[in-house]
Amino acid sequence: MPTRPIHHVLAERPFVNVSIFASVREVTRLMQEQHCSAALITEHGVLTGIFTERDATFRVIAAGLDPDATAVGEVMTHKPLTLTEDKPFGHALHLMYENRIRHVPVVDTAGRPVGVVTARDALLLDALDFNTELIRREEITVIL
Repeated sequence: MPTRPIHHVLAERPFVNVSIFASVREVTRLMQEQHCSAALITEHGVLTGIFTERDATFRVIAAGLDPDATAVGEVMTHKPLTLTEDKPFGHALHLMYENRIRHVPVVDTAGRPVGVVTARDALLLDALDFNTELIRREEITVIL
């Protein structure tokens, strides 16, 4: 699975993509509705930043900012590390591990967002391996 191209991992999964001018409240509501832990922030269609649950917690709530009056462009992480969808998923895992991040935006060659790979995707790999191992053990038990 780590050798699979990222576009296979994304598999038409929805992601939040908003303008830098959207309010923090608007963005977090979209994140909640789409069950996403991050939003990709664009300016003129090109990825400019990323806004995560941690950003909402530390840069907005802890800082005492008004989520209705604060534009997401003011509190996002600027110029996030990105990957293109032709890269292997293992590359995304390595990037997340080395940089201690949980989200990697995936962009096309023009810098437009096409999705986001998350640490949760890595957990899914472990869950699939675990399930395969359980099935194998059950089969061995039946044989014995």
